[in-house]
Amino acid sequence: MNSDSVAMTDLSGKMHKTETVCIFGTGDFGRSLGLRLLQSGYRVVYGSRTSKNSPLLPKGSKVMTHAEAACDAHVVFVAVQREHYRFLSSLASNLKGKVLVDVSNNLKRGLYPESNAEYLSKLVPEATVVKAFNTISAWALQSGGLDANRQVLICGDRADAKQQVTDIAQSLGFTALDRGSLRAAAELEDLPLQLFPLWRLPFNIAICLTAFIFFYALTRDVIYERVTNGKDIAFRIMISLANKTFPIVSLVMLSLCYLPGALAGFLQLYNGTKYRRFPDWLDRWMLCRKQLGLLALAFGFLHVLYTLVIPIRYYVRYRINVYTISLVKDNKTYEFDNTAAWRIDSYYSMGILGFGLFVLLGITSLPSVSNSLNWREFSFVQSKLGYITLLLCTAHTFLYGWDKFLKPASYRWWMPPAYMLSLVVPCVVLILKLILITPCVDRTVTHIRQGWERQDKTSGNGIKTNHPLIA
Repeated sequence: MNSDSVAMTDLSGKMHKTETVCIFGTGDFGRSLGLRLLQSGYRVVYGSRTSKNSPLLPKGSKVMTHAEAACDAHVVFVAVQREHYRFLSSLASNLKGKVLVDVSNNLKRGLYPESNAEYLSKLVPEATVVKAFNTISAWALQSGGLDANRQVLICGDRADAKQQVTDIAQSLGFTALDRGSLRAAAELEDLPLQLFPLWRLPFNIAICLTAFIFFYALTRDVIYERVTNGKDIAFRIMISLANKTFPIVSLVMLSLCYLPGALAGFLQLYNGTKYRRFPDWLDRWMLCRKQLGLLALAFGFLHVLYTLVIPIRYYVRYRINVYTISLVKDNKTYEFDNTAAWRIDSYYSMGILGFGLFVLLGITSLPSVSNSLNWREFSFVQSKLGYITLLLCTAHTFLYGWDKFLKPASYRWWMPPAYMLSLVVPCVVLILKLILITPCVDRTVTHIRQGWERQDKTSGNGIKTNHPLIA
């Protein structure tokens, strides 16, 4: 056997990069993996049925038969689909004692009764199978993990085999995460099949909110005018109604980012401990706060863009011209309203400041930025500045509505103006937060989050109870 076929280790137990690594498969993934291994200092041999693909393989690698390649390396990457695993049975003697790294995925969930890695382990029982690199794309390998996912999930039954694969992953510039025994392979194989799992709930909320607010505004503004006054203002759907819907959805979704945190604080107060699990719905809600915030920022951007085109709209220029001509005809002067000037300037100022902080929140949520911040810095931006952002955007909305809620004409078909609906959730969140930051409540919540637990008390009938009203 070639001396390169034995794994070479240093005093720390890590493999030297002069080791030869074998790859079964010459597809996109196999070629990208081989190139990255060569760049990291490994020797690479490909096991293939034919050498016709050799011109496509990275320079410096060798192409052999499967049996020859298997004998020349200790770690073998199986970069072929499960349907082609059968040929590995004939190589059982060559693969004895080797580490087989299964990188395959399936086209859909539940396609087979067992995971690909477990199936491979049964085909070659005398080899050690490790599931890894199946969540890494060929593009991530080509870029070295700089522009894509950097985490390699690993599972297997032998710690020494997993350590060898971990060393290779780290040499390639990735971070390895041990997910346990080979039984976890099915879970790892399902991960690439998930389509935006953390985005589903935020997307559904965004779609439902957008549809509700749009049809609500359509009923109040367009349908109402058509039914009661016979006016056709359906053209306002494209800009006016859209520019009413987007900011409302943005503000509500921003509020939904901070509402679960406030609810969690009150639950901890009620339970008197941080060691009791939150309800599943709250856990799921808190996990998708980042996605809610990014979607809210996207709607905020749309609101800004739609607002910028207002001065060049035909309808707006027409209304200005008609109003100006009417003043000239009637020999009237447009009086300066100091209160309106203050309100409108404050309205724009709150909006600009709120949107600026909103963009800052979005930037700091990017992994490349958040990884450079310590926990205190990240918490300051996402929590304290986040609530300031919510406060500014809520003030922006209040200044927009001003005294409209006092005018009966604003309630068309007994429906309040749409902006009033957008204020419900933000006001609830801000009130809850105001309660939580009061000194007496904040001190108790801080103690609970530091590990303090409310002590059990004994009620008058001698029964121990943990109820907060009795404790």
